[in-house]
Amino acid sequence: MTRVLLVLWNADMRRRAHQAIDAAPNETRVEVKGPKRTLPQNNRMWAMLTDVSRQIEHCGRFYPPETWKSIFLHALGREVEFVPSLDSHEIIPLGLSSSELEIPEMADLIEFMFAEGAKLGVEWSEPKDRFRALAPREAAE
Repeated sequence: MTRVLLVLWNADMRRRAHQAIDAAPNETRVEVKGPKRTLPQNNRMWAMLTDVSRQIEHCGRFYPPETWKSIFLHALGREVEFVPSLDSHEIIPLGLSSSELEIPEMADLIEFMFAEGAKLGVEWSEPKDRFRALAPREAAE
């Protein structure tokens, strides 16, 4: 069976989803997910990761934003695996992506990064009130 991905934007898309389910053979798997993170959330996350990567030394090293993303996602309970690079001088995070995070999950990540960054003394590149508005759980509900 061919994969079908439908985003439920309107009644017509819901109708098409019902038709796809009705036409699907037995044992077809159906997964319903909430809306993905927003573009402003994604932009905020990368700006924050860049701020952290430029300012914070962790275990004697400065890490790139991608590594910090894995560190923060792991701290929130997401599975992550780190492997040594070919020259064994770096560690490489595997298997973590923020692209599938739902809006409330991304809000939790941003809020966590804000709190941890504040503990570490990160000076954010935008005013605190600007990005805190993107993070609280209430904003995503």
